[in-house]
Amino acid sequence: MKILVVQGAGMNMRGKTQTEIFGTMTLDQYNEHILQYAKDLDVEVEIFHSNIEGEVINRLYAANDEGFAGALVNPAGFSRGYPALTAAISQVSFPVIEVHISNPVRRGPVSDTATVSLGIVAGFGVLGYYLAMRGLRDK
Repeated sequence: MKILVVQGAGMNMRGKTQTEIFGTMTLDQYNEHILQYAKDLDVEVEIFHSNIEGEVINRLYAANDEGFAGALVNPAGFSRGYPALTAAISQVSFPVIEVHISNPVRRGPVSDTATVSLGIVAGFGVLGYYLAMRGLRDK
């Protein structure tokens, strides 16, 4: 089973800014945990990060064509106001789980991309990626 992990806009700033919300863990540290979780769950992952919406959309469509079994998407800065990304998530043939390090609902409205995702895992820090990956694996 191969899962795409998408780290959205601003994830490269984790551990550098807004540490009171997201903690001090950097994107590289998150990705190290994700790779270990994948190994523990016996799934293959590819991690992709971009601050550019079109690059994320292109990677999702390519993963669809490449036969990925699912995706975990942390939209981060792409959570609201990106209808093309929301449409792309709704158009891929595999299930998408939205992952958030914190609980974004505590800070404002629910993300647009959540409306087309199979499920949402929010507020559990890096462990949320494990929970989402396990959910896809066991689906």
